[in-house]
Amino acid sequence: MEVVGMRRWLPGFVALSAIWGASFALIKVAVDAGVPPLWVALWRCLLGAAALWVILAVRGERVPRDRALWGHSAVVAVLLNAVPFTLFPFGETRVSSLLAGVMNATTPLFTLLFAVLTVPEERRPGARRLAGLGLGFLGVLTVLGVWRGLGAGATTGALACLAATCCYGAGYVYLRRFLSGRSESVAALSVLQITCAAVELALVAPLAAGVPHWPGAGAALALLVLGVLGTGLAYLLNMALVRSAGTTVASAVTYAMPLWSTALGAAVLHEPVGWNALAGGALVIVAVALTRPRRARAEAQEAAREAARAKAPA
Repeated sequence: MEVVGMRRWLPGFVALSAIWGASFALIKVAVDAGVPPLWVALWRCLLGAAALWVILAVRGERVPRDRALWGHSAVVAVLLNAVPFTLFPFGETRVSSLLAGVMNATTPLFTLLFAVLTVPEERRPGARRLAGLGLGFLGVLTVLGVWRGLGAGATTGALACLAATCCYGAGYVYLRRFLSGRSESVAALSVLQITCAAVELALVAPLAAGVPHWPGAGAALALLVLGVLGTGLAYLLNMALVRSAGTTVASAVTYAMPLWSTALGAAVLHEPVGWNALAGGALVIVAVALTRPRRARAEAQEAAREAARAKAPA
């Protein structure tokens, strides 16, 4: 029965990790073609929002009109989309997509850090999870190769990627607190979030980065895939994975993404793979495993979330 269940969700798991893992190579193609980071973020959100609106229309769902929900969605859009979607392209103007992908794996560490600081039930994370936090940031230092020094550009790029994952951490904690118990579908919530991010970026990008230009067919295709697949359909794949395998399995996508980003960075973009990137990435993945709650606790938390959704008003 367990093998049959795995066969049901494993294809979606692999597809989702591949799509999100490939996003760093796609970003690199765009910025190397001269697309400003703000416009990478804006095109990504515009195309992702368009895909999600089409999917919502096909599903026959309506967009929620709750003003509080729109307000929370706008905050989440800043933390999970507008800012990190700009910081990663900016970082990749100075570092490889391979390194950016490994840095992204620290997201669960920042999520735990913000949860410990702001969520009452997470105030006592335990020795194992604290050790995971320490090991994770040791992994980051290993990836960066701090013992041999970094140039100013590489340091700036790496810090931008870390700042992006820090935003993700804060965003997931905010999402958990204000939106996880909502009765609306993930598709509807995703439409609100990505649409808000597109509007936020549209107000800033033309003023800060000027008028967009044609970057070439390769970069345009990269942006199209990044938006429609990586920011649109991937949200629905994630929703299907949560429903078929649970949030514990879905969150494990974080483990597989660096494998894809490293493989694509090396094979497609011919980026060098240093031993420290591999060793540091392995340390980060082990650290993420340590910081995850034990299975019994995770199942109890998931059951509590499902109960909250069931009680939420329609």
